[in-house]
Amino acid sequence: MPENCAQLTRPLVVPSVLPVDLARIGAEVAALEAAGVDRIQWDVMDGVFVPNLSYGMPIVEAIRRLTDLPLDVHLMITDPGRYLQAFVDAGADLISFHAEAVADPAPLLDRLRAADVGSGIVINPGTPLESVTGLLDACDLLLVMSVNAGFGGQAFDPIALDKLRRAAATADRSLILEVDGGVNSETIGDCVRAGARWLVVGSAIFRRDDYAAALQSLQELARDGLTA
Repeated sequence: MPENCAQLTRPLVVPSVLPVDLARIGAEVAALEAAGVDRIQWDVMDGVFVPNLSYGMPIVEAIRRLTDLPLDVHLMITDPGRYLQAFVDAGADLISFHAEAVADPAPLLDRLRAADVGSGIVINPGTPLESVTGLLDACDLLLVMSVNAGFGGQAFDPIALDKLRRAAATADRSLILEVDGGVNSETIGDCVRAGARWLVVGSAIFRRDDYAAALQSLQELARDGLTA
């Protein structure tokens, strides 16, 4: 496992920059860095696997020149294998892709490991956990979506909590369990109690004027969830 993908005993809030104004993306990353974030997630959408379009390799490459923060790339695209090396070259530290997007994820996970990049598999709410359990030994991270990939601002689907509990009970302890979608002050504690340690947050940070205060509040709620 790459060093910057190592599992943590404390929960970690990971901002997803999907809601930000791309015209100010450099300033937004600087503000997040000043707020004390540990890493940033980039949601790449192709308008095919999901209806929306977002950004691609040039944005990741540009941001890589501006920050030393680890960059996690979540691929919501139809043919992730075609673009893995391009995102590695752009400076991604961890790349996750959807199990639903490929017939056999195993070779792609092997390619990421060979490139010394963190490897992650993602499942949407309607995808059973059992469909990826045989792959988890080849992963650094399992990302459990609590909304359908492709849109920000959706309501949290509690089916994610059941998947997280079962993954936490059966997977190797080195596997990072991450949750994404509708994670906010009301849901973050439940996610931590279910086993998530990386918590992807978008609107709950970027709808606040003070990113540092938003991050601190969410981290405190996550730590409370860990001790509850």
